[in-house]
Amino acid sequence: MATEFLMPKLGLTMEEGTITEWLVADGATVEPGAAILRIETDKTETDVEAASAGRLHIVGRAGDTFACGERIGWFLAPGEEAPAGSAPAATVAPAAAAAPVAAAVVSAPVVTAPGGRVMASPLAKRLAAERGLDLRTIRGTGPEGRIIAADLDGVTAPAPAPAAAPLPAAVTFPGSLRPATAAARQLADLLGIDVATVPLDPIDGQVTRESVARHVRGLLAAAAPVPAPVPAPAPAPTPALAKATQEPSSTVKLSGMRGTIAKRMRESLTQMAQLTLFMDADLTAVVADRRRRVADGAAPSYTDYVIAAAARALLQHPIANSQITDDGIALLPTVHVGMAVALDGGLIVPVISDTANRDLDSLARETSRLAAAARAGSLKLAELEGGTFSVSTLGSFGVDGFTPVINPPNTCILGVGRLRDDLVLGSDGTVSSTKRMTLSLTWDHRAFDGAPAALFCKSIVELLNDPAALDAPAAS
Repeated sequence: MATEFLMPKLGLTMEEGTITEWLVADGATVEPGAAILRIETDKTETDVEAASAGRLHIVGRAGDTFACGERIGWFLAPGEEAPAGSAPAATVAPAAAAAPVAAAVVSAPVVTAPGGRVMASPLAKRLAAERGLDLRTIRGTGPEGRIIAADLDGVTAPAPAPAAAPLPAAVTFPGSLRPATAAARQLADLLGIDVATVPLDPIDGQVTRESVARHVRGLLAAAAPVPAPVPAPAPAPTPALAKATQEPSSTVKLSGMRGTIAKRMRESLTQMAQLTLFMDADLTAVVADRRRRVADGAAPSYTDYVIAAAARALLQHPIANSQITDDGIALLPTVHVGMAVALDGGLIVPVISDTANRDLDSLARETSRLAAAARAGSLKLAELEGGTFSVSTLGSFGVDGFTPVINPPNTCILGVGRLRDDLVLGSDGTVSSTKRMTLSLTWDHRAFDGAPAALFCKSIVELLNDPAALDAPAAS
């Protein structure tokens, strides 16, 4: 019996995935657990394993994006044929592929994976697509020759070929030649709609899943009888998107990582009651401890000390290590701190597992590894999920304090400012200097109030006064 192969949901926040590469050929026999597909999500790129045994029938093409739960293939028994309407979608070769490469693009052999796929980080792929660059012409400087975002700096796109006149939305094609995504063809087959009758999306220039849905809604609206008017309050008008006050020099699309950040931050601010408090921490003891460690050959960063202190303070204040659920405020027993890492195209938050049970050396090794993997685009999904608290720092940019935005579904986040010299007036009238840092705690007022938030932040400050405590096993 044919078994559907669906786009998997690999995390709580994953909504769709893009097929990067099929690792096995169409028609190959596969076993459960074998890696057969590589996909890219809004966070990372990962391999997908076969959930069933059988002969693989591929529906989704490389480059197509599918919502979680959409069919991308079938697992067939010996001699079994794929159900009707499950043929792969026709692909239209991009016109830019034949354009000459600009002289500024580096012409050099590139490292490819088995099957000819260019080895590049997800961020590099997104930037190349936005700038119209051909990754096959760029030499990578990342691990094992992998192309990273920095390799695209200063690279110019090839001169565009003369653009053909745009196709009007109403133009029709034979169904097999109509430019359409795989998801659009699948939905059209399911609803019994001829894809050749569906108007092209004015932005994508092809039939999309949403194009089919709009077309069907229009047909249903035209066929439905007009109901008698029922008095009702007028719905609030949908605010129009703002337009630029000048002709922009360029436009950055809110898509990919940038689009995900925009969506999640807006949801965070509109769905939570967020407040921020500021508290100064004396880092004199931390500075002395770090100098001693530097002399021994290696030392944690100042942010590592703050992460270690926050992790232990979370055990002392369980309300801060929480999430709001349908059942109420869930107090989480284990601390997994996420640390914000700035990338060229946005921000990503890898998670330090079981943070409170790491000593400073272990924590420093893990934060360095995760930061390097984030910048190389090689983080695994497991390293991006499960965070219970987040730490974000702008101290390296000279910022003292700021209002960080909570990373849902957590209930608070800690901002870390710069290390600075402050003058202190002693009780005897003498003036001395001390090392200080401003901590910015944003919390969800639905989960707890200002007093518990202040006590939690105060515990972090007190722990930073005793670096030796940050090496001791956490008290659960």
